[in-house]
Amino acid sequence: MDDFYQQNILDHSRHPRNSGRLDHPSVSREEMNPLCGDKLHIDLQIDDGVVTAVGFTGRGCAISQAAASMLTEEIKGKSVAEVRALSKDDVLGLLGIPIGYTRLKCALLGLKAIKVGVYNLADEEFDDDELF
Repeated sequence: MDDFYQQNILDHSRHPRNSGRLDHPSVSREEMNPLCGDKLHIDLQIDDGVVTAVGFTGRGCAISQAAASMLTEEIKGKSVAEVRALSKDDVLGLLGIPIGYTRLKCALLGLKAIKVGVYNLADEEFDDDELF
C-alpha cells in the first residue's frame, strides 16, 4: 500500500494539479520554509464563501509540492469554514505515508499558506502553532 502512496506523491510532484496563478484571486499568499528553502505561492478565488478556483506555484521537495497539489484538489468547492477546519492530520491523510518530523514542515507548507490566506481574508490572525 505504501508503494501506491509513494507513486501518488511522485505523480503530484511531477505533474502538480492546479499549477499556475489566478488572474484576480480573492486570496494570495506566499510561504517559505527557511530550513530547506521550499517556497509556495497559493491563489484562491472565493465566491459566496466557497473556494471556486485554486492555483499554486512553488519550488521545493516532492513532499511540499505533492501536498500542495493534493490540497488544491481537496479545497476546491469547499466553504471557507471547511478550509479553516483542515488540519495537519488531513494533509497527512492525503499523503498516506508516515512523515518524519524533519519533513513535517514541508508537508504542511501549503496548508499554512491556505489557512493564513483565508484567515487574513477575514482580517483575523492565524497562529501557525495550530499546524504542529
